Amino acid sequence: MKLYRRNRNLSLRLYAFTPADILWRKKRIIGLSLKKGVWKRRSFPLPHAVYNRCYNQNRITVQRLEKAIGKNKCFNNINSFNKWELYNLFKQSSLGCYVPDTFLYREAKISELLEKYKQVYIKPPYGHQGKSVYRVELADNGDTHISLHSVAPRYICRRNEDIQGRLDKLLGRQNYMVQQGIQVSQLNRRYFDIRALVQKGMRGEWTVSALIARVAYEGYFNTSMCDNVRDAADILLQVLSPEKTNEILLSLFEVSVKAAAAAEAHIGLLGELSVDFALDEQSKLWIIELNGKPQKNIYDDLREIKRIVYSRPLEYAYYLSQS
Repeated sequence: MKLYRRNRNLSLRLYAFTPADILWRKKRIIGLSLKKGVWKRRSFPLPHAVYNRCYNQNRITVQRLEKAIGKNKCFNNINSFNKWELYNLFKQSSLGCYVPDTFLYREAKISELLEKYKQVYIKPPYGHQGKSVYRVELADNGDTHISLHSVAPRYICRRNEDIQGRLDKLLGRQNYMVQQGIQVSQLNRRYFDIRALVQKGMRGEWTVSALIARVAYEGYFNTSMCDNVRDAADILLQVLSPEKTNEILLSLFEVSVKAAAAAEAHIGLLGELSVDFALDEQSKLWIIELNGKPQKNIYDDLREIKRIVYSRPLEYAYYLSQS
């Protein structure tokens, strides 16, 4: 709340509340707000617009709230995205060339996929921050290396062992999907990805607020546990020519906005999301995943970007309140 208040550029009344704070019969909300420098819980009327910050997969509370304040006044009501659904959505659209081949784990034959791609990633459809993402790689000697976060294998499956059975025991009954491994470009032998933060503002239109690169720690593939965050253009200029960098930057802006619009058409009203890209060794962009509740603390050291990142959702809320 402090960060949103500090970075707002509009005169609006801002308060936070949970679903349990809604007094449905009285049409009031017990919310938290700042008054004369002190945080207090007070009673408020129902808001004109709601920015959902609860990481959730259902819209029951939002649907009930919109009956009281009006349709399309709550945004990001679903922000825990199903990556399998979005893969199928994008694969059948003009974005199909940007998504790696992806399969449901229970239907996949891992040994065949490893023969084809040499490397795959196994991840939960509702995962976030790189949790439970396994890197499975077929080594030159026929062994299979299974890694978690770091490139160094946590498990090694010998060439005469049953890799499918080994993974079944490791993953348990939780649902997983298998994604084609990309031979990504590296910066000084470090993995990096590119995150496009796509938000709506005062005009209610999608725009890219920030393009940053997350550089992983040495020996790690998980960029969510990153060593540093840099401007994407600076990183690209270290691995590409200026002309190719400009071409990639233009594609990042265009593809990110298309992905946000497609996701919104499928999920429902959204005001922000992030699109994570990998750049392969042939300088081709790949959409790795979308996040409906992107981290904002990664912009803490980028002052001007940080201001935009926190102010845009409030601008969009203002836009919805006026429409």
